[in-house]
Amino acid sequence: MCAVKVGAAFGLGLGTIFISQGDALLGDLYLTWRGTALLCIIAGVCLVAASSLYRLLFCPLELLRAPHSVGYIADGGRSKAQAANEVRRRRKIGDLPPVYPNGWYRVLDSHLLERGDVKGVSVLGEQVAVFRGQNGTSYVVDAYCPHLGANLAVGGRVVESCIECPFHGWQFQGNDGKCVKIPYAEKVPDFAKIRCWPSCEVNGQILIWYHCDGEDPQWTVPEREEITKGEWVFRGRTEHFVNAHIQEIPENAADIAHLDHLHTPCIASGVDLRYINSKFWEFLRHGWRVKWEPESEPNQHCSQMLVNHFFTVFGVRCPLLDIQVVARQVGPGLVFLLFHHALLGRGVIMHCVTPVEPLLQCVSHTIFYQCNIPPLVPKVILRGECVQFERDVMIWNNKRYVSKPLIVKEDSAIQKHRRWFSQFYSENSPRLEYQQDGLDF
Repeated sequence: MCAVKVGAAFGLGLGTIFISQGDALLGDLYLTWRGTALLCIIAGVCLVAASSLYRLLFCPLELLRAPHSVGYIADGGRSKAQAANEVRRRRKIGDLPPVYPNGWYRVLDSHLLERGDVKGVSVLGEQVAVFRGQNGTSYVVDAYCPHLGANLAVGGRVVESCIECPFHGWQFQGNDGKCVKIPYAEKVPDFAKIRCWPSCEVNGQILIWYHCDGEDPQWTVPEREEITKGEWVFRGRTEHFVNAHIQEIPENAADIAHLDHLHTPCIASGVDLRYINSKFWEFLRHGWRVKWEPESEPNQHCSQMLVNHFFTVFGVRCPLLDIQVVARQVGPGLVFLLFHHALLGRGVIMHCVTPVEPLLQCVSHTIFYQCNIPPLVPKVILRGECVQFERDVMIWNNKRYVSKPLIVKEDSAIQKHRRWFSQFYSENSPRLEYQQDGLDF
């Protein structure tokens, strides 16, 4: 793809030079070279168009938003980053639940970590190093070497199934964190080790287990056999940062009333809440029939949101656009949105919420879809999901958490969801005792 861009740029540049400077450079040959220059320009334009069309039709969608780019209003000459930082400093946070629930959290997509790679990730207020050994297994350890604090993810090297510190060459095993080599020492102390996070790699993602008391994983992440067998393939991902408590995000599943108000306007009307009710797009509307329920034992850590989505044009329902979605939440940070359409096939969007710090969540949406369905179909679905999600982000980024909300009986599912979600907190779960400014965007 880079070669196509270079060729297009070269053709356009060469053509422009010949047209603008050809008379001076070539004299009597100007007319001949002028035709050649026009051909260069046309060829360059065609290459650019072909490259764009290829990306649209065949390449996975990659949409990675910066922390300040969505959900803030930049007025009065301020940039979005300045607006975001001001909101973070001035917003009242409310009486918050514990900030890090116990559960599984995504740290990285599998395809981003090749053999021998090391990546640094911020998660749960910690810095971790994620690396893949030469045996193909992924490991997650604390990023800072216990010797003198060097960051293993910055210059660290993978040696077999160990990670080597870039400062003094200490090597730590990925499976248990034990130090197995100190180049200049006669003996490695038995107590020399680094924290090793419980992790798993499933559905094309690397996840870690967090429990405030250090308890072992209490459930496993369900594997989608369609992904493992290659029946469903990767078609794209989006990534957003949400300036809110983690519980606010999954609570949306039980807040059924907000769908008809916030998500009924057509996605073509955009994500800025000031303009989504545009009269121009009023003839196109989304419709929702939703039910949320927790699951019973032994899957009490799961819940389901059943969604029937329909689309109307001038008030007339279009049955061919009806989509059934089962959104199954597994623990506090993972949701599987299973799509089924009679003509457009089946697939899943994995919605993952990972705390970066107490009031900053990294939210990713990764779509896998039937391999025999044109890639454009799941990309359109993911893009539509992205638009609807960014409307929620504008709410979350600017609201406060209300521990005792004023609700009516039609909001009863919200309280039911809060009781269900409380199982992921323990007595020692960390709390935010005071508002602490994080890093500016």
